[in-house]
Amino acid sequence: MMKREIKHSILILGASGFLGGAIYKELCPYFKTFGTYNTSNKEHEKNKHFFQYNMEEDDVYEILEIVKPSIVISALRGDFSAQLVAHQHLAEYVFTNKIKLIFLSSANVFDAYSKYPSYETDKTLSNSIYGHFKIKIENMLLRMPKRQVVILRLPMVFGVQSPRIMEMHKNIKEKEPIEVFPNLIMNVTNALKVTQQVHYIINRNKSGIFHLGSSDLVHHDDFIKEIVDSFELHNKVIYKNVYTTNDDRYLAVLPKYNLLPKHLQLISRQIISELKL
Repeated sequence: MMKREIKHSILILGASGFLGGAIYKELCPYFKTFGTYNTSNKEHEKNKHFFQYNMEEDDVYEILEIVKPSIVISALRGDFSAQLVAHQHLAEYVFTNKIKLIFLSSANVFDAYSKYPSYETDKTLSNSIYGHFKIKIENMLLRMPKRQVVILRLPMVFGVQSPRIMEMHKNIKEKEPIEVFPNLIMNVTNALKVTQQVHYIINRNKSGIFHLGSSDLVHHDDFIKEIVDSFELHNKVIYKNVYTTNDDRYLAVLPKYNLLPKHLQLISRQIISELKL
């Protein structure tokens, strides 16, 4: 007997951002998908599945009550204290209504560890304000029933329209230096793969912590220079080496326990190839 597909109603908080938007495009042909946007935009205003949401002024409950989602994906960006309040309300709603929350976290929850890559069950510890903030939300969610929460820890995310790539193009055009970190060993990903991984996690009703980085590690400076080479520019590019330490330091999230199928794993070369298309 064939397993009947569950018809989810999905709400993406931050669907007007780069990654939130990519996830929306991936999921909307398959599920009843809704999104939020902050800044007024004709395209989003016309879309009946989009709600304007200002984290600092609006209560997320209002949108949750209208949409009544079975899954919420949080790809929010912006003021950290406003995000904390929004996630507190969101966690209460998710817990009470027995639905699922997928939270986009970051490799920065491990940025205080520099001697080795990090795995799903490693203790989080951060020296950065951003990493601290992500840990606070992770800890809040980890107190909830495990089946209701998915935490996706992401390394640097690239993609043709990604803020990082756009900034590189802007720096090159304005003859500004591109910062590279020669001592930083990391893994990477792109929006295309992350969206497919999210789709799989929803389809298979997965929960827990997932590390969604490439299976190989790269040096930040080498990888950024390879990306710039793929632009096939004829003008000179200026690089600025930034040394935060004399030794190599790691900021990489590798999976050990929650491994995704082979076709959903990627290596750094695939990211360069996609940018060339």
